[in-house]
Formats: sequence, C-alpha cells, structure tokens
Amino acid sequence: MARAMNRYAIVFWVLLSCSALADEKVVFQCDFDEAVILGSSEGRLVVGFEGSQSLLIERAEQGSYSRHFVVAAEQFDDRFATLRAVVKAEGVSEPPRPWNGIKVMLVLEMGDGSKQYPQIQMPAGTFDWRQVSQTIRFPKGVKDASLVVGLEAVSGRAWFDNLEVIVGRPVRKGRRSETMFKGHDLPRLRGVMYGPRFKESDIRDLALKWNVNQIRWQLNWTPMKQAEEWAKDRDAYDRWLDGALAECDKALAACEKYRIKVLVDLHTPPGGRANGGVCRMFQEKRYQDKLVEVWDRIARRYKGREVVYAYDLLNEAVEGTVADGLLNWRDLATKAAETIREIDPGKPVVFEPSPWGGPDGFDVLEPLDLDGVIYSFHMYRPHSFTHQGVSNDKTGIEYPGRIGGELWDKERLQEEMLPAIEFQQGFNVQVYVGEFSAIRWAPGDSGYHYLRDVIDLFEEYGWDWSYHAFREWDGWSVEHGPNRDDRSPTKTPTKRMELLLSWFSKNQRP
Repeated sequence: MARAMNRYAIVFWVLLSCSALADEKVVFQCDFDEAVILGSSEGRLVVGFEGSQSLLIERAEQGSYSRHFVVAAEQFDDRFATLRAVVKAEGVSEPPRPWNGIKVMLVLEMGDGSKQYPQIQMPAGTFDWRQVSQTIRFPKGVKDASLVVGLEAVSGRAWFDNLEVIVGRPVRKGRRSETMFKGHDLPRLRGVMYGPRFKESDIRDLALKWNVNQIRWQLNWTPMKQAEEWAKDRDAYDRWLDGALAECDKALAACEKYRIKVLVDLHTPPGGRANGGVCRMFQEKRYQDKLVEVWDRIARRYKGREVVYAYDLLNEAVEGTVADGLLNWRDLATKAAETIREIDPGKPVVFEPSPWGGPDGFDVLEPLDLDGVIYSFHMYRPHSFTHQGVSNDKTGIEYPGRIGGELWDKERLQEEMLPAIEFQQGFNVQVYVGEFSAIRWAPGDSGYHYLRDVIDLFEEYGWDWSYHAFREWDGWSVEHGPNRDDRSPTKTPTKRMELLLSWFSKNQRP
C-alpha cells in the first residue's frame, strides 16, 4: 500500500476470548454492522454481504484507496496468525506488480523500525462474495500492527466484510512417513538449473569440469513476460511445448551420456499468469485440465527413462483465491501426479507450495496423499539483496548486514527457512531447494557470503539443491565478475564459482 494513509479510520472491536477453533484466538474482528465512520476516510458503508453493512472502496482511475484498523499486537502470543475476510470485486484492473491490487494486508511495525507486509493474494477482475484467508508466521519483535483493506495501484470496486485476525497455528493433518523418500540412491544431489536451450558443450562442462550430478531442466517459454500472455492460447502453448520437449530430448540424451540426473521442470504454466502473478489455472478450469493433459503427454514421452529421476509439477505456483468449483494447488498437483503414476508407476514428483515456491508455503501445507513426493522451495530471501539492481531496484545492499532495517545473517536465513525445516522434521520428507542465487554485482564479497551461508544450511539439513542458474542470464552467473557492464566470463574463477565447485567436488555420479 502507499505508505502515507489515514489510520484509525473506523471504530473496531476486539475479542479476547478463545474462538471455537482449538488453540486459536480471535484478536481482531469487524463486520461493519456496528462500526462508526470517523472523518472523511476512504470508502463507504453500503448494503452488502448477506444484506448486512459492508465496506465499499472504489476508484474510477488507477490509484490507491484504503482503510486501516489497529490490531492489538500485544495479543500476538503465538508464532502464527490467520487473516480472514469476505470479499467481492467488480472490474478491478490488472495490478502492475504482484503485491498490488485488492488488499487485505497486515502492516507489522518491528522493534527495529522496519516493517513487514503479509497479505492475502487475490485475483483481479470480477467475482462474487467469497471468503479469503492467509496464514502467516509472525517475525520476532512485532511492536505495532494494523490491518489494511482497499485497492492499490488499480481501478475498480471492492467490497469487504467479516474481517478477522486469528492468532494460533491451524491444526494440519497428514501422516509422518516411516522412511524418508529421497527419490534417488545417491548421498546427495547438487547441481544447477539449466535450459531451456540445449548446448552439448555445456552439459559436458557440467559433468567433466563442474562434477554436478543433477540439473533442473526448465521447460520455460521465453521471454517470460510476453509468454504469460501467449500461454492463454492453448494451441499456441502446445506448439511451444513441442519445441521445448525437442530441446529436452537432446538434453536427456547428453545427460545419459555424461551421467547426470535430470529433474524435468514445467516452468511455464498453461494459461500463464496475470500481472499479479496468480496462475490463470486457478481462475479457469480449461487451464487446470490442460495441466493434467500436459503431464500425461510428458509422462508418456519419457516413460522408463532412468535419466529423468523426477518431475517438478509446476514452477512457483501462485493460486491466490481459487475460483468456485476449481481445485486448489495441492489437489490439482495430486491429480497431475496421479496421472503421471498411471503411465509411469513409481516416478517421483516434486511439489512446490504456493505462493511462489517460498519456504513460508510450508507453514500450513499438509503433505500430499501420495507416496514418492519430494517437497521443494526456492530461496531468494531477502529479495532486496538477492535481486538488487534487477528491475531498477536499489543496489549497494550488503550481506551480512542490515537490510530493510533488519539484521540479516546466517541465523536470520535459518529463521526464514524454518517452515521447510519444521515440515521436513514433522513429516519425515525430503526437501529439495530448486533455486537459489545472489546477483553477481552485490557489493564486495556479499554474494559469496550469502551463498556460503545458505548452502551450509542446506547441507546441515541434508537437502538436495540446484543453483540458479548455469549459462542463462549473466546476472546470476558465477562465471562472471562483479562489474555489471562486463558481459564476459572472468579468466580466473570467482569466489562464488570456487564455492560451488568445492561442493560439487563431493558429488557421487550416477
């Protein structure tokens, strides 16, 4: 949201008693029926959800309107909280950035002066009343908190009702595996992300010079921004996939020759993504059907190929608020995996939680009701450090150090990965870090220090991993130095490259 906003815009009421759900406590609730408007704040009360009063916020032109409500931060006596609301939308324009759009968001003010903004991700467009929710893990040291609802950087109309903040971790079901399923017979898989265009000399270098024993091969439609729109055409998607699989065929043959295991990653979702990052397959059934069809096709093509040790069902799924009658990501992934198993029994699958395959997606995830699943996340935290200078973001950010007003070091990185750590330990499953990186022009040896610390943590917990990326965009290249304007590989290995090679030297080959 825009940082300068009217606060305390409406009277709210707080429930301190325990809710009906076990181990959960309602610390904020507002249904607008008894609310009193203060001053000339954004939005107005209208007849809305089930004939009661609701808050309507509207904009004829792209911009931001919002309401803030104070939430009692002293009641945050648990690590988890769930945001809930009932929301309706009409003609909301596509947001320019993933975090813009319809907002139901907490603003957490930390003791060190920094702020965090966990929110519910919602689609644009028009939809009828629906309940939305998001469970978050509280960071340490929350000093003040407020709940924000409204529109940010978009036009359209949105109605809000039954706002709640509930403290406590929801009960999650799922059986603990007796034996951890790794998906392979090697001590550890360490490799890189590669593709979507094949070059045999690259595979040869990865095998003979780098000693990787795994690559995550991208079925990735590029340029990615344009492809998000192209992928809406299912026939065009099929034509793209024809070419992508032809390149994958070449890569698999080379990897068989050089003894490298391959994870086939569906990087571009059928239907693509809206501007906010939400996959259109969670708004339109035809794209859910297409995902299952695609995995049927890929499984038939590679049935019995031992070089393909697993399938990554979808890169960085973002489901947002799922449309009525459609499957959520966990259930859709289960359906796709079952389709694969009918064709290639026992083939492992890799599942990345929503949203964006981040570690926080494990906080409320229940294991899939399937055997042979590897759970994966991507590590780009803090994003302002790893992606500095990308899309004109601020540069000069050092690690370890204070980033966004907060100290980031190895201990803080471990805290960020806690959802994955707890999920692994709770359910005895294998974790695979499918992507991680730091931009090469991070100041000094910051990139080296960051990669050293995250890999140390991966190794501590026995996770397989692949670095993003090998001979793709040079911004992520460990073969290039820190000078952003120098697009040529260095003549001597960088410290970042030496770090990766030192770990790859420990690999056993299939």
